[in-house]
Amino acid sequence: MPAAPEKVVLHPLVLLSVVDHYNRVAKDTKKRVVGVLLGELYKGQVDVTNSFALPFEEDDHDPSIWFLDHSYLEQMYKMFKKVNAREKIVGWYSTGPKLREADLDINELIRQFCDNPVLVICEVQPKEVGLPFTAYYSVDEVRTDGTEKAKKVFNSLPTEVGQTEAEEIGVEHLLRDVKDATLSSLAGDVSSKLLALKGLQSRLAEISEYLGLVLEGRLPVNHDIVNLVQEIFNLLPNMNVESLSKALAVKSNDMMHVIYVASLVRSILALHKLIDNKEQRLWAEKETAERKDKEAKKKESKEAAEKDKKEAADKEGKEAGKEGEKKEAEKKDGKK
Repeated sequence: MPAAPEKVVLHPLVLLSVVDHYNRVAKDTKKRVVGVLLGELYKGQVDVTNSFALPFEEDDHDPSIWFLDHSYLEQMYKMFKKVNAREKIVGWYSTGPKLREADLDINELIRQFCDNPVLVICEVQPKEVGLPFTAYYSVDEVRTDGTEKAKKVFNSLPTEVGQTEAEEIGVEHLLRDVKDATLSSLAGDVSSKLLALKGLQSRLAEISEYLGLVLEGRLPVNHDIVNLVQEIFNLLPNMNVESLSKALAVKSNDMMHVIYVASLVRSILALHKLIDNKEQRLWAEKETAERKDKEAKKKESKEAAEKDKKEAADKEGKEAGKEGEKKEAEKKDGKK
C-alpha cells in the first residue's frame, strides 16, 4: 500500500484551470465545481501538474444528494494517459469554499482510481491573505474512549505552489501586466510586509478561536493540533532574557545607525547638487548678459557706421550741388 501523502505542491496551470472552470460554469452563483487532479506521488509529496473538469450537480437543499459522472471521468483519464502516461490521478478539487457533507462520499468514489486521493479546495474569490487553496486527505478516526466506531475524517496537509522553469517564465509574463509599474521596490516591499502581517493576524485569530471553542467544550481536544500550537509557542523567543533583549536592541541600533548615515549622505548629496545647480545658473546668466552686451555693442557700431556713411553721402551731395551752382553762375557771366 502506498504511503500517505505528506505535502501537496500545486502548479499554476492547475489554479488557472480551476478558475476557468468556475467562471464558465458557476460564476455569480452559489454552486461549486468539481474536477480531477493529475500528477505524481513521490516520497509523500503530491505533485499536482494537471487537472480536468467533471460534470457535477448537487441539491442545494439536501447535501446528501449529488451526481458525478464517473463514466466521463474514466473516458477522460484514458485520453490523458495517451498524452502523458506519467500523470496519474492523485485526487480531486472543489471550489468549496469549505468542506461539505458530501465530500467524504465523493472522496470514496475517487478512491476507485487512486489509493490515497487528496482533496484540494480552491477559493476562486479569496477574502483572506495567503494561498487560495487548502489540501486534505481522509483517515480513519477512532475515539480513544471507544464510544464511537471508526469513521472517515479529513486531515489537513501542508501546501505550496511549485512550478517548472517554463511555467515560471509564463507566470512572470502574466504578472508583468498585473503588477503596477509605478510603484517602487520599497513600496512593494512595504506592501508585501503588510500583507504578511495581515495573514499572520488572521492565523493567530483562527488559533485563538479554536482554543476558545475547545475550552468551552464545543470541540473535542485534538492532541495533534495542541502539540503543534505548543511547538509554536516553544519556538517563540523569550523576551524576558536580558541577553536577548540587549542583542535585539544592539541590532536595532545598528540598523538605525546605517539608516541615519544614509540619510546624512543623501542630504549632503542633495545640498551639493543644489549648489551645483545654483552655480550653473549664475554662469548661464553671466554668459547670457555678456552675449547681450556683445550684440548691443555690435548693433551700435553698425548703426554708427551707417550714420557716418549717410552723413558722408549727404556732404558729397551738397558739395556737388554747390559746384553745379558755381558752374551755372560762371556760364551766365560769360554770356553777358
